[in-house]
Amino acid sequence: MYPLPPRRTALPVPLAPRAAPVRFAAPAARHREAVDVHLILRRDGAAAPEVLLSRRAGEVYAAGMWHLPSGHLDGPHEDVVEALVREAREETGVVVDPAEVRFAVAVHHRGPGGRSRTGFFFEVRTWQGAPAVREPDVCDAMGWYGLDALPEPMVAYCRAGLDTYRDGRAMAVHFQQPGDPIAHDPALDRRRPVPGAGPDRTTGTAGPDGHVRAFTEQAVGRVTDWTDVSWARAGNQVWRVRGAEGGTWFVKVHRSARFHARETTAFRTWVPALGAAAPRLVAADATLRTVVVTAVPGRSLHGAVHAPAQQRRIFHHIGRLAAAIHHGAPPGPAAAVPSGRWERHLDAARPHLTPGDEEFVRAAAGRAARLPALHTVPTHGDLQLRNLRWDEAGATLHVIDFERGEYGPAVRDFVRLSDAWHGRPDLYEALTAGYGRPLTAVEQEHLAVLSVLDAVSGIQYGAAHADPELVERGRRTLARHRAAAETGPAGIATSAVG
Repeated sequence: MYPLPPRRTALPVPLAPRAAPVRFAAPAARHREAVDVHLILRRDGAAAPEVLLSRRAGEVYAAGMWHLPSGHLDGPHEDVVEALVREAREETGVVVDPAEVRFAVAVHHRGPGGRSRTGFFFEVRTWQGAPAVREPDVCDAMGWYGLDALPEPMVAYCRAGLDTYRDGRAMAVHFQQPGDPIAHDPALDRRRPVPGAGPDRTTGTAGPDGHVRAFTEQAVGRVTDWTDVSWARAGNQVWRVRGAEGGTWFVKVHRSARFHARETTAFRTWVPALGAAAPRLVAADATLRTVVVTAVPGRSLHGAVHAPAQQRRIFHHIGRLAAAIHHGAPPGPAAAVPSGRWERHLDAARPHLTPGDEEFVRAAAGRAARLPALHTVPTHGDLQLRNLRWDEAGATLHVIDFERGEYGPAVRDFVRLSDAWHGRPDLYEALTAGYGRPLTAVEQEHLAVLSVLDAVSGIQYGAAHADPELVERGRRTLARHRAAAETGPAGIATSAVG
């Protein structure tokens, strides 16, 4: 055994003075606010979409005012969709399948008394049962009203949600001030829409405003998907939409009444002669400047790469399509080269021109005044690769976008295509073979002059809209035509097919 070590006596350890207890300030009461749900029960009315409203009555807040069927969550056991389904049944008697509930709008609201709440507005378009007053002690009337014909008086909070819904937005803040009326007053509209972070930052959704949505769904039925496919430089708004029952359409909101009128006129007159090569007009609204058209197959030729043989085949189809456009309606009277705005365009483009360009443009404009007039025909007006779609599977060509369509000389439709065949005489030959004839000498002169004036227009537009590609294309066109004018015995006209 090993002996045990001697036992040691522990020395006393002095205790540290007791520290004063740490005291925290009592937390302020955490902010809490009510959450409520609002039912936008929507149906197609005779003239426009309608929503169901009820009139509050009895010993309730805002008695005598119209409101959506709505209510609070019963407790933490209930989510907002469950609450909506319950409130719909209790107040109106309709049975809503939770799968048919669609989120529409969120509104952060503060009433005139200073208390705030968050409301979730949900759209429902399919239900079972007929709506009727089921709680007569708090509601004495119920009816369907158009979004543009809402009754008065209406609770301002509810009206803020419906206005936000009608505008196609997803959220709004509605903080009223002390002394504001409970009822909606257009002079005291406290609604502040909150922009979204989605494809459309104005509305907060991928689609257009509520008026265009309603118009579209009247034309094609319920839409489940909006995809913004707007061309960056066009200024129009274009969406591809898919229907709940299948089908795809395109919705375009024109930037001006003039573009809308030209496109709808084209669709109603000569575009039908193109058959399956063009979309079909489904609906149009001049007030909204909106059209709904069918979809066509294929992919844009803009930026597409094809083998030389395939390019020739495509250009042959382009020529055939151009001929179909130009024969889509009887020809009109002869007209000279339009010379309206080239001087203004030249003023705006001048900072981007090279030495000698201005004199060259003025010479081209002077030449235009001396050219013989050409008979007018229906023209697309913007026939270029980005407006042409090639369907590889069916080996078919399709054309879209007729907002510049109007009567003019046939050669007008080759101005923006000429840049695509420059340096490729085989493509020009394929196009004219499809067209059925080559351009005449006079048409080539018109084409050259129109190309120069269009180049100046493109430069000024590109400079004004920060589009360097348009500026460069215009400068390239001017350089090409100047080089041709300097080397060709026929001057500017020889550059048309080179």
